[in-house]
Amino acid sequence: ALHEGHIVSAQELTEILQPVFTQNSRNLILFLQEKLSVDDFTYFSESYGNKNPFQNIQASLQSSPSSLVLPAVDCEATKYLLSLLEKSGDWKLTKITNLSVPHLEVNASKPNLVVIQLQQLVSGFNEISTLEAIAENDKMIGRLTMDLQEQGVPFSVIYTAVRPSSIYRRTNVMWEVRRQLMATEEEDSLSYPPLNVTIGNDTCILFYARNFSLKANNSVFIDLTNATFVTQNVNISSSECSDINTTLSLKYTKPVNGISSLEIRFLMSNKFYEGSARNWSTLDSVEIVQDGEKFSTFTVSAITAPAEYSSHCQLVGTSNLYPARLIPFSGEAKNWEVFISSLQIQGFNIENNQFSYASDCTGFFTPGIWMGLVTSVVLLWILAYGIHMIMQLTTNSRFDDPKGQALSVPQTE
Repeated sequence: ALHEGHIVSAQELTEILQPVFTQNSRNLILFLQEKLSVDDFTYFSESYGNKNPFQNIQASLQSSPSSLVLPAVDCEATKYLLSLLEKSGDWKLTKITNLSVPHLEVNASKPNLVVIQLQQLVSGFNEISTLEAIAENDKMIGRLTMDLQEQGVPFSVIYTAVRPSSIYRRTNVMWEVRRQLMATEEEDSLSYPPLNVTIGNDTCILFYARNFSLKANNSVFIDLTNATFVTQNVNISSSECSDINTTLSLKYTKPVNGISSLEIRFLMSNKFYEGSARNWSTLDSVEIVQDGEKFSTFTVSAITAPAEYSSHCQLVGTSNLYPARLIPFSGEAKNWEVFISSLQIQGFNIENNQFSYASDCTGFFTPGIWMGLVTSVVLLWILAYGIHMIMQLTTNSRFDDPKGQALSVPQTE
C-alpha cells in the first residue's frame, strides 16, 4: 500500500502494525529518535557525497522479509502506540536510555517491547554534527539488531521519532522568511501544544517554539525543544504574572553534561503609550543563568504587540541575520548563541487558554520595499526636475535684422 501524501493517524498506525502484535513470536524493538523526517534520508545522504548515515537502516530494509516506510505519521501516534501496548498487559516493557549498553538480550518466551531512546541530534547550528549524530544512531541500531540475529530471536523493528525535524539550511535564507501567524494556522499543524503557566485557574503565559536551542562557549550544544514542549521536563514554578510585568522562568536540571542547572527567563512588560492610545506588550529582555552563578542578559529588539495580541517571530536569536535579535547586554552573554524558530509568546490577556491573534515581528517595510521606495523617489525627483527645467525654456521675442541696426539686448533682459 502507498502512503505518500497522507499523514497516518494513531488508529491507522495501530491497524497497519496489527500483524506485528498478533504474530507468534512478538518481539518489538522501538528505536525512538528525538527528531526525524523522511526528507532527512535524501538530504543527509546526497549532500555529503559518499557518507551515508543510514547505511545500517537501509541494509535492514533490503534484507528484511517485509518492510514498510511511512513518510508522514501523526506526532501523537507513537505515544498512543506505546500506551496501547502498555495497557494490554501482555508485553514486557523495557526502556533503555543508556546508549553504552554492550548487548541487547531478550527473553523470547514472552512478548517483549524494548524502547531504546537514541541520542539527541546536534542540529540547528552545525549540520555536520547532525550528520555525525545520525550516523552514531545508525551504528547503534545496526549493532543491536545484529545481536538479536546472532541470538536467533525473531523480532520486528520500528525506527521513528517524537517529532518531525526541520531542515535548518532553509531558515537562514532571508528571502524565504515570510509572515506566518500561528493564530490562523490549523490546530492540527502543531506538533505539540504550547507551554502554559497557570496560576490558580487562569493561564497567564503561553509559550511556543518550533525549535529552541542554545550553544555555550561555541562548543556545547543544548536543544531544549523536547524538554520544554514534549516531555515538559522543565520547572516553571518561578514564573511570575501581573498586569504590568510578567516573567517566564524555565529551569532545567542537567540539560547536558557539564551544566548542572540552567534557567532561562523571558521578561515582558505591559505599558500604555499615549501616541497610540493603547497598551502594548513588549518582550524586554532574556536572561540565562548557568549553575546559579553565571548570569547573562540579552536585550530584545522588535518583539512587541498590542496587549490583547500575542507576539510571533519566525526567527529569533543572536545572529545578525534574524529579524528579531537578542543583543548581548553583559560580557557573559557573549558566550551564548541562541536560536529560536517560530516563536510565539503571550503574557497578558489570555482567553480560553489559547493564543490571541498574532502580531508578527516581521515589519511591513522590508529592506527590499525600502530600496524600491528610495529608488522610486530619486527617479521621480529627477523627472520633476527635468520637467521643471523644460517649462522654464522661452523663445526670443526680438530678432536681429541684418539690414538694420544691430540688435542690442540689455543685461536686465
